[in-house]
Amino acid sequence: MVTGGTGHSGSYIIPELIAAGHEVTGLARSDTAAAAVSALGAKVRRGDLEDLDGLKEAAADSDGVIHVAHRQDLLPSGGMDAVSAAELAVVLAYGEALAGTGKPLVAAGSIGSPGNGGNLGRPATEEDPALPVGDEHKGTLRARNVVEATVVGLAERGVRSSVVRIPPIMHSTTDAGFLPTLIAVAKKKGFAGYPADGANLWGAVHVRDAASVFRLALEKGPAGRYWHAVEDGGIPFREIAEAIGSRLGLPAVSVPADELMLPGYFGVLTAVVTLDLPASSLITRHTLGWEPAQPGLLADLGNGHYFPAS
Repeated sequence: MVTGGTGHSGSYIIPELIAAGHEVTGLARSDTAAAAVSALGAKVRRGDLEDLDGLKEAAADSDGVIHVAHRQDLLPSGGMDAVSAAELAVVLAYGEALAGTGKPLVAAGSIGSPGNGGNLGRPATEEDPALPVGDEHKGTLRARNVVEATVVGLAERGVRSSVVRIPPIMHSTTDAGFLPTLIAVAKKKGFAGYPADGANLWGAVHVRDAASVFRLALEKGPAGRYWHAVEDGGIPFREIAEAIGSRLGLPAVSVPADELMLPGYFGVLTAVVTLDLPASSLITRHTLGWEPAQPGLLADLGNGHYFPAS
């Protein structure tokens, strides 16, 4: 069973699984979602993330679960804390359904969960646990750390559980996330900005390569592990801005550190773009046999699909 099958990652995970010979059921809360899941080649199970009993039944009926959905509708009213609380209830429901079965549960996580380059002093690895959430460790990228820790902890209850950490940029021809937002801001402002000297490192992966990590974790990943779906483990933010500016015919310009806290160029994205998030995927590659096959981020930006002629 796959949740979030109509989202950016899920719409690639389902075809990846089917191509490998799996029979897939996708959770769908609406007629539109049901049609999209069916078009991807999966069976449809009607339901939503609020129906915990339904989720437990669906998990028990399956040979494994990939969970990439989240309650995005809660963001405007409760922020990431509300999204995290709702997702925690979901993964605990999966835990009840799968306890003692040895079946896999693979959930999406964040490459920022163990911290960033500033406090680790090195690239994050799969052996770094998610930081505890408290007064010292708050922020958008770590709001769901309790979910990651809970998923990994289900291994002690006989679930072959693991977390696939996703980097800040997951690119593709259907990307509607952070990268298109940066491009839109550059168009509006007339230049491609980067914070301070732009030396902070960001990871990236093509969504097709990320989908293969989810499949491999489902098929053969040991219990209680973190995996890193990271192809480009550390691209300076400045180089990303320069690539965007080059395609748009705009200059790449530093946004000085003393201006970053103002409601200026990056706006609500300021807290995110200033993060330093280098990460390694060596353990994932070695243990799961994962090898990215798609273009890297800078090559994909050069392909042009992020910059339609219009």
